Amino acid sequence: MSDRQKTRARPNPRRQIAESYCSILNEGIRRRSVLKGLVAGLGGVALAPLLSSQPAAAAAAGSLSFKELERVRDDRDHWPEGYDRQVLIRWGDALFPDSPAFDLATLDGKAAERQFGYNNDFTYFMPLPHGAATADNGLMIVSHEYASPFLMFPGLTDEDYRDTLTDDQIRAIMASVGLSIFEVRRTDGKWAVVLDSSYNRRIHMGTDMAISGPAAGDDRLKTKADPTGRAVFGTISNCNGGITPWGTMLSGEEGAMDVFAGDYTVLPNQELVERQGWDEEDNDIYAAGRLESRLRFEDEPNEWMRFDWVVEIDPLDPSAKPVKRTALGRFTHEGAQCAVAPDGRVVVFMGDDDDFEYLYRFVTRDPWNPTDRAANRDLLDEGTLSVAKFESDGTMRWLPLIAGEGPLTAEAGFASQADVVLNTRAAADLLGATPMDAPEGFVVHPQTGKLYVAMTENEDRLAAGEGDEAEQVNAANPRGPNPHGHLLELVPPDVGDKPDYAAETFRWDVFVLCGDPAVAEDGAMFHASTTANGWFTDPDNLAVDPAGRLWVATDGPPPEGIADALYVMETEGEGRALPKLFYIPPVGSECCSPTFTPDGTSVFISIQHPGELRMDDNEDATSIADIGTLWPDFADGMPARPSLIVLSRNDQAVVGS
Repeated sequence: MSDRQKTRARPNPRRQIAESYCSILNEGIRRRSVLKGLVAGLGGVALAPLLSSQPAAAAAAGSLSFKELERVRDDRDHWPEGYDRQVLIRWGDALFPDSPAFDLATLDGKAAERQFGYNNDFTYFMPLPHGAATADNGLMIVSHEYASPFLMFPGLTDEDYRDTLTDDQIRAIMASVGLSIFEVRRTDGKWAVVLDSSYNRRIHMGTDMAISGPAAGDDRLKTKADPTGRAVFGTISNCNGGITPWGTMLSGEEGAMDVFAGDYTVLPNQELVERQGWDEEDNDIYAAGRLESRLRFEDEPNEWMRFDWVVEIDPLDPSAKPVKRTALGRFTHEGAQCAVAPDGRVVVFMGDDDDFEYLYRFVTRDPWNPTDRAANRDLLDEGTLSVAKFESDGTMRWLPLIAGEGPLTAEAGFASQADVVLNTRAAADLLGATPMDAPEGFVVHPQTGKLYVAMTENEDRLAAGEGDEAEQVNAANPRGPNPHGHLLELVPPDVGDKPDYAAETFRWDVFVLCGDPAVAEDGAMFHASTTANGWFTDPDNLAVDPAGRLWVATDGPPPEGIADALYVMETEGEGRALPKLFYIPPVGSECCSPTFTPDGTSVFISIQHPGELRMDDNEDATSIADIGTLWPDFADGMPARPSLIVLSRNDQAVVGS
């Protein structure tokens, strides 16, 4: 989630390291594998800086041989020596042979539906044919999280754009979010979009979709346009996602509240409205309520319940209708990362990207069928949704969210599983789940079986003994406040030689505590050889490359004077938790969702909201006139354009090595 889109003020200046966490450190780090041998000198009373004055000698023991970048914050992007950077596709570029040329003066909804969308986030390279290991041909699956109209069209400002936008511009905005799916091919080392591919497709706010699972057909999802409660137009705020074993994409709807118009207090069940985070007066960010009555609270009080789900999309079948899978719960979905348990059941890991929200898991009732893709079509409609509870002894438990079990009684408002999935956060509250620091990226390490999850930050986290106990520091979120974020490592038990992602109990550890290791009050923990360029804050998207290295994309804003960027580190061996700075996008951007060809020779990166911050004071840009960059075109009359780039080594060897 872009910092501009986050829904809560974060003014808290307090800082304290949780006593429970220090106690864990004081145990001699018996259970800890994180930073093995590097924190032995920590006394536990405070976290000393771990920035060594020595060069990063441990990197020689790893596989990351590229020359680390030096920090820079400017209107350009930067990549390592010996690499080629290609802008593969930009907002407004063609996806089909008949796509119109990008022209802001004439851009409307019909044109935008044939072009690459805005503010790309989730990015995935799927080799073609599906299941192959081909590295030169595949599908790009890309989500478009949100739009900033006053940075798209000339003459608008953040103060007046709602009243100034034309109907055509509003339709263009509504068509510029959602997803783009398109074929790409590499020829002589250069990548290109295959415009005449039968796979190419746009999904947007007007796409016809189905609703399935426990909430499908519920009265609370029925509207004037859909009295069945089983169909909906469009998807909103598509942040990150994941890929199922059978090759469909799961897209997380990360809060659609900003897009709706009107007075939220007219909605039924105000307790749910508040708990879901829809109690905001500053909404209608696309002025779409002017054109579609369903997006006005007063006109259609149930429409809002039809968003904030996980959407399953089949990129291999452009005729397949996307489906909102309600069994996976309703909250501010960051993404949905998949793994397979030893018995063949599919496990989906999800983070609720807001302060003090939770980690979730869904385990399918039935195993997936690797030989019959169609047999998996509705697999995600039956299974068990759970929420995570972390203990200070290094264990975590997955607590099932099942109507009628434990505190989830009819008297508590959970008479059916539809009640649970429609009010997932409140159900998790009752079970005593652990409130987290804005959980975002989840990734499964295919070689080690471990999982990594990013806590981006939480400046509202309180010190021990202050305020609401649920908002105080805890073992898994040990700093109050936490403006820099951290990474957790989750370890499922093995069944035979396979990790059991469906097990009730995992082990957990802190992988890194983000911040500047040279600043004692940050309480940062990285490898002792981390350079002044290698530490980072605000981790967001995570990825593991074919060589097993962990890539971290940040989404700040970071500390003054540095930019969000892309880092990479080993997860095992002497280079474990030793990040290196690999790529820096233009000012105001975040680089999202690195994804790799199977041979590791190319990495694709989405560059989202370039220039959203001003160069001079790092505050939000208010119009194209004060935007921080005009990347990548730097052309008169052309705004900054979110883009998908690809980085490859000049010698076509493995990226990062």
